[in-house]
Amino acid sequence: MKKNGQVKLLASMGLVLSLLVGCGSNNNAPSTNGNTSSNTTNSNAANEGTNEPAPLDNSPITFTFFDKNTGDAFDNPVANKITEQTGVTIEIQQPTGNPSEKLNLMLASNDLPDMLAIGRGDLLDKYIAAGALMPLNDLIDKYGPHIKEMYGDTLNKTRSADGKNYYLANWYGLEQYPVFGFLMRMDIMKELGAGDKATNGEPFTADEFVGLLKAFKDKYPEVNGKPTTAMTFNGDNMGAIMDTFKGMYGIMPYYETNGELKIDMKDPKYLEMLKFMNSLYNDGLIDKEWATNKTQQYEQKLSTGAFFSTADAFWNVGKPNAILKEAAADPSKKEESQFYPYKVVAPGVDASKTTYGPKNSLGWDGIGISKSNKDAVRAIQFLDYLASEEGQYLLMWGVEGVHWDMKDGKHTPRPEVLEGFKKDWGAYSTESGIRKWTWAIKNGPGSDGTPYDLIGRYETDEVSKLAIKNLADTSFDTALYDNLGPSGGTPEAIMQQKVSETKSKYFPRLVMAADEAAVTELYNTMMKEMEAAGLDKLEKIYTENYNKRQELWK
Repeated sequence: MKKNGQVKLLASMGLVLSLLVGCGSNNNAPSTNGNTSSNTTNSNAANEGTNEPAPLDNSPITFTFFDKNTGDAFDNPVANKITEQTGVTIEIQQPTGNPSEKLNLMLASNDLPDMLAIGRGDLLDKYIAAGALMPLNDLIDKYGPHIKEMYGDTLNKTRSADGKNYYLANWYGLEQYPVFGFLMRMDIMKELGAGDKATNGEPFTADEFVGLLKAFKDKYPEVNGKPTTAMTFNGDNMGAIMDTFKGMYGIMPYYETNGELKIDMKDPKYLEMLKFMNSLYNDGLIDKEWATNKTQQYEQKLSTGAFFSTADAFWNVGKPNAILKEAAADPSKKEESQFYPYKVVAPGVDASKTTYGPKNSLGWDGIGISKSNKDAVRAIQFLDYLASEEGQYLLMWGVEGVHWDMKDGKHTPRPEVLEGFKKDWGAYSTESGIRKWTWAIKNGPGSDGTPYDLIGRYETDEVSKLAIKNLADTSFDTALYDNLGPSGGTPEAIMQQKVSETKSKYFPRLVMAADEAAVTELYNTMMKEMEAAGLDKLEKIYTENYNKRQELWK
């Protein structure tokens, strides 16, 4: 009761002060602890005693916003419509250089913009621990009806240990959408006799997959005078290689046993996975240079036609696929000439338990209001509008009547918009503002069934369509497992770094070991080094943080 009385007293003081200073700019309007402005206080008073939220104040105001993902000016059609609807103009702070370094500098100097988009993880946690971000719970309760409706239980899961929300996630909500897979040339699959499984959505057994790799080598020892190899990988993206093969074995981010979390490499299936990869290498089915391939080299190799398969996220082979389509001798087989993603299932693994699709339902970034913001009410009302269904379609589809129309109760994009993105995604996004900012964006469809993500989900290409058919059921939520490690700057964080470096050092050596016995010997040596680096202590931290998170989410 005492706290409520203080809030009412402060709100009254804000109202009196607003009357004294007259009709100044909202940028200079007084606020109560950064939580109310003069206009919103008047609006709130008018609605006191009712269940109706305060009306949206759309008088002009400018906020500074640091978005780690883009520095584009807020001056396109989508931005203009947002300002028209909310009164808010955004002054984007250019993330020149390394965004993380800039964020660290801003925090250290206490020179903070009004709002920030920070990648979820250590840096966001650092901002919260330093008190640089405002708690949003009370603001959402009073001024965020759309946030509460759209986010639902996600707000419960993005709370900090003190029970407060300091940010809104973007790209939140679990989406049944594939990530990794074994990518194979469809035209060659058909030539090798696997046409029945090329498009029907059925998984391959490990033996069937190996049979295809060997058949490719036998049938095509050379392509355009160059020797062929069945598989190659991107050495710049070891995570994609590991996660693809882990998916085949159904390996999770951690190995859970006897109520404790252990590093994934302690899962007995992990050693099996390493032995399988090693057998592919020693049978001459994997590119000898795979571990040193840079992204450009990798893409060039896939574009030559001398490789049949890879392990990757399917969207990472867009450039090679475009080149292969263009080079197709038979125009009717352009689509078939591409790499398509498939599910391969390890022996003894249930196909429905494969883990090719790690997806975090809590999204990528955290959108926060800084302690420097002088009008947090207007800021949360701005974010509430963006979180609403109307705001989602505006951010991701553009302006109604300009970029899309409502036809038969459904959002329908105009053809020139789809064509604009096909022609030049980046340029058209900058010109139109569509998908330029993804603040508070939700995964999945809107109330009419059309996806919020127009460009990513509305009209998918043939590779994406088959990826969904083959691998969407492998999606699983990683949110419970993410960021369970030690806090940055602690001795344990150094241990974590050493363990990670040990894993990175040994992984290529394990794949390229002389034989299966050598794999086991190297694996045991690696695990001993990890234990010496402090793995046992780290696993206790994983388990402790995991249990705390489960308790917090109840």
